Amino acid sequence: MRKDAAVADDRRGMHRARHRAAARHVNGPVPDEELMRSLYREHAGPLLAYVLRLVAGDRQRAEDVVQETLIRAWKNAGQLNRATGSVRPWLVTVARRIVIDAHRSRQARPQEVDPSPLEVMPAEDEIDKALWLMTLSDALDDLTPAHREVLIETYFKGRTVNEAAQTLGIPSGTVRSRVFYALRSMKLALEERGVSA
Repeated sequence: MRKDAAVADDRRGMHRARHRAAARHVNGPVPDEELMRSLYREHAGPLLAYVLRLVAGDRQRAEDVVQETLIRAWKNAGQLNRATGSVRPWLVTVARRIVIDAHRSRQARPQEVDPSPLEVMPAEDEIDKALWLMTLSDALDDLTPAHREVLIETYFKGRTVNEAAQTLGIPSGTVRSRVFYALRSMKLALEERGVSA
């Protein structure tokens, strides 16, 4: 009687195995949970020891790499089922590539800096800057067009006297003379607005 029950159990097991194989054939590869458990039991420990050496003993990173490796194994369970021999070389290769990719990713990102020194630096007040620019623009309007254009070319656009002369189509001596008188007029215009040197 026991023998008949054992044969019936074997038949049911075979029937289940055939059903899983048929489901794999129809629906594509279905990850086998038992395969994953056995992978974890057999390979997680040695894989963690290997990865710990790769990440200089950083246990958290090593555990993350092992977890990612096992997830990739789960995603490729169909290939692992068909594989002959040990899957450990595949797992080691995947883990090593994950570590290398993470290292390259960190190298490509700009280095993070501590923001605390920035918190104690005084920030330039934008309102003061805007007021200064408005005052400067207003004072420039008081200048003659000839004086205004030489100041714009030399001081604001950063051109040399010769470059400004070429741009404006006047001799460089005229540019020097106009800059001198324009600066004097600008100083007076700013003093009138309460700005002193």
